[in-house]
Amino acid sequence: MTDLASPARPAARPAYRPRSRVVTFVTMQPLGTAGLAIILLMAFAGIFAEWVSPYDPVINDFVAMLSPPSLEHPLGTDAFGRDILSRLIYGARTALAIGFISSFVGCTLGAAVGIASAYFGGRTDLLIQRFLEILLSFPIIVLALVVVAILGRNLVLGIDVNLICAIAVPIVPRVARVIRSSALSIREMPYIDAARAAGYSAPRIIFRHMAPNVSAPYLIMLTAYVAQAILLEASLSFLGLGVSEPLPAWGLMLSGSSSDFYREAPWMILFPGLAISLAVFAFNLFGDSLRDWLDPRLKT
Repeated sequence: MTDLASPARPAARPAYRPRSRVVTFVTMQPLGTAGLAIILLMAFAGIFAEWVSPYDPVINDFVAMLSPPSLEHPLGTDAFGRDILSRLIYGARTALAIGFISSFVGCTLGAAVGIASAYFGGRTDLLIQRFLEILLSFPIIVLALVVVAILGRNLVLGIDVNLICAIAVPIVPRVARVIRSSALSIREMPYIDAARAAGYSAPRIIFRHMAPNVSAPYLIMLTAYVAQAILLEASLSFLGLGVSEPLPAWGLMLSGSSSDFYREAPWMILFPGLAISLAVFAFNLFGDSLRDWLDPRLKT
């Protein structure tokens, strides 16, 4: 009896290694990696501020008022003798917390509005887009000022919820327009028609079939608008409508020193301004690199 040849086994697929994507990103996007490293360093300093900062950021030391940078106070002290380095470290916690939460809320609501507008179309799309255009007609800082002035302050667990809403509201229409443009092309795909023919409900089609396919632009805008949210928080705190004393915040540090001590103590302005610029720069670097990484048209 002739033995039948056993069918050839398919070649084993190589094991998926999550680290390979990280290594490739680091190799191909060095600027984005540098931005991510700065973000992680700031996040580490903010999370472990109690152990990292050399002094308590709210205790006054009237003996050391307006001390220049020295070994005892590497970045100097402010008009109340508080260590600027300690306040910058604690301010990173405030800036990143408000920035991340505001960006997440604004981008998530904007993505939901954009997908719903694209899916339903017709009069619903028309009304939503006209309302978004009204919001877009206001500059982002002006709209945030209007919202925070109307809502006032509402502290929950030490975080001003109304401030987060004021920063998130200007983000919503900008994200919704971008997500809508992506969702409009997805709506015409055959699998969306198949889902409708199968009798799936609109929420299931939106959340199961459309939302995952706009995740790439959503993630890019989420990282990009963290920088915008940090800048907005600093601007509102500078104007006295954001974080209030004694909570350390970068914009608040600029507000208390810009007019009175810019000549005799320039370090009070220099270092908070550098911290804000570095944070915004890092998030912009990482957001641009993430866009290049997730967009298949830009990959070589």
